[in-house]
Amino acid sequence: MKKNIVIVGLGLIGGSLAKAFKKYTDCSVVGIDRDSSVLNAALACGAIDKIGGSEDIPSADVLYLCLYPQADIDFITQHIHLINPNCLVTDTCGIKSEICAHLPATAKEFGFPFVGGHPMAGKEQNGFGASDADLFRGASYLIVPCGAPEQAVDFLKSIAAELGFGGTVVTTPEHHDKMIAFTSQLPHVLACAYVMSPRCPEHKGYSAGSYRDVSRVANINEQLWAELFIDNRQALTEELDTLMEHITEIKNAVTDCNAESLRTLLRRGRLVKERLGE
Repeated sequence: MKKNIVIVGLGLIGGSLAKAFKKYTDCSVVGIDRDSSVLNAALACGAIDKIGGSEDIPSADVLYLCLYPQADIDFITQHIHLINPNCLVTDTCGIKSEICAHLPATAKEFGFPFVGGHPMAGKEQNGFGASDADLFRGASYLIVPCGAPEQAVDFLKSIAAELGFGGTVVTTPEHHDKMIAFTSQLPHVLACAYVMSPRCPEHKGYSAGSYRDVSRVANINEQLWAELFIDNRQALTEELDTLMEHITEIKNAVTDCNAESLRTLLRRGRLVKERLGE
């Protein structure tokens, strides 16, 4: 049976999901977004079959929330009476503790399944214009069941496979956010801090791969990432403390001209990287 997919928020992730559903499945895709130009562009390029509204929510088989965390919560609160019990509601937020503190209880009260989700893919560019049907090819899809029925979790896994994800990882909100603080949020903090150096404007002609690799994710959506950082402040602060501790150790070894200590610290980093092999 052909599934009805309703995607709320057609930015980079929502737009890419819409395009992937149209390219790799026979699902019908409805788009909801506050920007009419985005909706018209999505319709014109075939990413969606229809510009949607509240009237499309009752017929949704899957409702994808692709907004900022609080906006996702607000959308469900405002449209809760329209969601049918057989509709799988899921999100794409980069943190899960905040979402999972609200939506699972709401879902249970109103009788529909909610499964948290986080597609581990992205670009330096934002918005629908940067969206790509193949953005998720080979990527990891993090799934946070939040007490949802196993059938709903399996359904989301099957969607991930259809859209070309390389695999799924099932985790808890707490572990998800601790890992994301390390693998995603900390590199964004580091990149932003790095390019704030007064030397940065003079880098051309002096830089190669190292500058590009470290600075790449400094091209950041500050509105979104500020919310994500603050919502995940405990885990992120712990990672920042650890990073600053190690940077201070290296700084002190350099300041003291302690070559043996410096070699030991650098060797520790090299061995960790070699052992992981990626």
